[in-house]
Amino acid sequence: MTRSLLTTNNGIPAQRQYIFSLGCPDRTGIVSTLSTFLADIGAWITEADFFSDPETGWFFTRQAVRADELDMGVDELREKFAELVADWGPEVRWKVTDTAVAKRAVILVTREGHCLQDLLGRVAQSDYPMEVAAIVGNHRDLEPLAQAYGIPFHHVPFPKDAVGKRKAFDQVAEIVDAENPDAIVLARFMQILPPDLCEKWEGRAINIHHSFLPSFMGARPYLQAYRRGVKLIGATCHYATQDLDDGPIIEQDVIRVSHKYTARDMQRQGRDAEKQVLARGLRWHLEDRVQVYGNRTVVFS
Repeated sequence: MTRSLLTTNNGIPAQRQYIFSLGCPDRTGIVSTLSTFLADIGAWITEADFFSDPETGWFFTRQAVRADELDMGVDELREKFAELVADWGPEVRWKVTDTAVAKRAVILVTREGHCLQDLLGRVAQSDYPMEVAAIVGNHRDLEPLAQAYGIPFHHVPFPKDAVGKRKAFDQVAEIVDAENPDAIVLARFMQILPPDLCEKWEGRAINIHHSFLPSFMGARPYLQAYRRGVKLIGATCHYATQDLDDGPIIEQDVIRVSHKYTARDMQRQGRDAEKQVLARGLRWHLEDRVQVYGNRTVVFS
């Protein structure tokens, strides 16, 4: 699904921006140095967010500037920014991105389509900063939905035996890597990524877990919540890692439930939270608003 990122759903032109993201050991003068750099290149700043973590001693920032006010492209900006931070140490993490360049995603699904339907609807309305390059499903249930939106659907069956499942993951990886996506979205993809794919897709594989983590990890969290008698259920959008349902959290939300609710009632109510939480968390990832450090995130939302 391809569209222009410089138009909105009501036809109003969107402003093209360059986004500067930086994470580095904290020290005196970082903000001043960045401000001077942006002023010297004639940047018109539209957003400026900062966070200094006293526990880890790390500094984070996201700066957005108007592209139409600069007489240089994103490649030259990257060169200049690389020169600025070259002597800040090997731990520095930074990037400069152009909002006119569409972010690409591959979505992995099983049978439940509420998250997929929600994301595709947002993209179709030109209200989401993403192109969906492909959808991969281990069942064919959601193939008609992909076809309705004109998106390639790849059916990869997952046998129950370990050897067959590994071959299936290898096939999925081949499909995903061919698209070189900025995000691999596990939209209720009920398969556990093997460690090598978690490592390969680190910082790009985004999962929606139907629970307010760290509560009720693993399978059937709504049933776990029902049996525990909780009064709040939730959803968590997080980066997938080798530790099941324990990756850096991007976004969470909760819904109040009653003692009258069955596990099925909770599941039905929870779908609303899942859609909203995944949509917000994925948007922030695509807009370069999320920076990971350790097993935590800074989210400039």
